[in-house]
Amino acid sequence: MTVFNYSKIKKNKQFYLIAEIGVNHECSVPRAKKLILLAKKAGAHAAKFQTYKANKIASKESRAYWDTSKEKIKSQLELFSKFDKFNYKDYKILSTFCKKLKIDFLSTPFDLGAVDMINPLVPLFKISSSDITNVPLLRKISSKGKPVLLSTGGSNEQEIRFALKVLNSKKKLKIVLMHCILNYPTKDRDANLLMIEHLKNNFRGYPIGYSDHTLPNKDMSNITTAYLLGANVIEKHFTNDKKKKGNDHYHSMNSDDLKMIIEKINQINKVLGKSKNKNFIKSEIKSRKNARRGIFISKSIQKGERLDKSNLITLRPNIGISAENWDKILNKKAKKTLKTGTKLKWKNIR
Repeated sequence: MTVFNYSKIKKNKQFYLIAEIGVNHECSVPRAKKLILLAKKAGAHAAKFQTYKANKIASKESRAYWDTSKEKIKSQLELFSKFDKFNYKDYKILSTFCKKLKIDFLSTPFDLGAVDMINPLVPLFKISSSDITNVPLLRKISSKGKPVLLSTGGSNEQEIRFALKVLNSKKKLKIVLMHCILNYPTKDRDANLLMIEHLKNNFRGYPIGYSDHTLPNKDMSNITTAYLLGANVIEKHFTNDKKKKGNDHYHSMNSDDLKMIIEKINQINKVLGKSKNKNFIKSEIKSRKNARRGIFISKSIQKGERLDKSNLITLRPNIGISAENWDKILNKKAKKTLKTGTKLKWKNIR
């Protein structure tokens, strides 16, 4: 059964966390399975990979757009060629393993053949920021009719609308717009999480998510901030060794980071509560009575004497006549003698 529920995400009733293993498996099925298991145990809802053949992504002229002090290779074709060895059989094994663990299996396709290859295995498609203007790929994914997570890194509003038009050309798809910055890694000052609000306001009807490339900090506050701003789908690269050299390990989260995200999101949901309308809650009923004030006699009053500021006081608890009726009882007359400290009752005044 698929964990992803578009309807719940759209209604802000589901948080969906994707552990983006990508190619951190380094073409090893056992390593990929290990990472899936770690992600599941830490609380991820999906384990995602990347499906491609290097020569269908990049030409010999393609240059690096990542931090070359962390990943030395400066050719896209050369780097991608290191990690494009998985075939359908491998992805089928991983998909079956995910199903057994009850975690969604996802993979981003980077070419038309990859779309067909993973289609039987995935409940939805993720489109990379780099392909938001790739019309053939957008149309191919659209033809499958499945939900789509559309990353928007490096794009503007016009390009996002263009991609949506292509994707929805034959059938309106269930699409989540993922805020993203196309930097590896993304500096905190460049994260621009307020763009999440822009996407919410300008693309009404589409749920918003966040694909994060910032370096993990000790409290994973970039992720929780994105969630508070309205990103109900979160994607972040995942590894078991952040110190491992090369590729995406250096800006990935590990199991501890993932657990912290889950714990913090659960705590946020706990304190946010369920009601969006201001009203007192059940646990406050006792406090409303004992912490609020009623009207009491501060100086003995004789029968027929008028009530005024000189003989009245508001004291806790809120019994008798509530302090909110102060203006209503001023200048009323006592029906009987009222001693100092007596709570005022409606039946005792006229």
